[in-house]
Amino acid sequence: MFTAQEHLNHVQSFSSSRDVACMAICSRQCPAAMAFCFLETLWWEFTASYDTTCIGLASRPYAFLEFDSVIQKVKWHFNYVSSTQMESSLEKIQEELKFQPPVVLTLEDTDVANGVMNGHPQMHLEPAPNFRMEPVTALGILSLILNIMCAALNLIRGIHLAEHSLQVAHEEIGNILAFLIPFVACIFQCYLYLFYSPARTMKVVLMLLFICLGNMYLHGLRNLWQILFHIGVAFLSSYQILTRQLQEKQSDCGV
Repeated sequence: MFTAQEHLNHVQSFSSSRDVACMAICSRQCPAAMAFCFLETLWWEFTASYDTTCIGLASRPYAFLEFDSVIQKVKWHFNYVSSTQMESSLEKIQEELKFQPPVVLTLEDTDVANGVMNGHPQMHLEPAPNFRMEPVTALGILSLILNIMCAALNLIRGIHLAEHSLQVAHEEIGNILAFLIPFVACIFQCYLYLFYSPARTMKVVLMLLFICLGNMYLHGLRNLWQILFHIGVAFLSSYQILTRQLQEKQSDCGV
């Protein structure tokens, strides 16, 4: 199989047969027959040096690195030996190219060959957005610790009340939910602070509302200072979430 890919000043030529593929980069002035004659010579040299079992068992990159010396010899031969000495080989390749012309690919065709022709739908890929957040501050760490503490208190009180209510009565379901919903809201606040999430402002306001309403509902089970503490931690966490922005993406140097 003969394939040629055209660039501005060079042509990449490919030849493959019996699980061995060869590639050469030549100037545009180099005749196609010369390029494919070079590749065929390399193919014969390689298959003469390595059997199919050795080729099939190759499992690491550069497994045939020692073959580079043969490549350099063949390259020197084609660069410095006159074409008259290779006339028979060139005539054979020219005849093959007449009956089986090489497939010429452009850079645009390469994208299609790597995608649609291999059974994958053609997709226009865009760079992945950079969602790296700014570094965590000391005040932010403090808000996380306090938030986790509030979540733990809500969970412990909610589970304890649930066990007691199941044995006594079912009328305190509202109090149990008033503990467990702020618990979930506190955990979600920690997540919003650590990781980027779309529509953060709306989520922060919603979590803050859940915590405030839950603690106001628990006025009979918590004193004023406990309620103010939980609400104050919720406001501190909300402020830290909203002030922690995305880092500016560093300029891409094209490396």
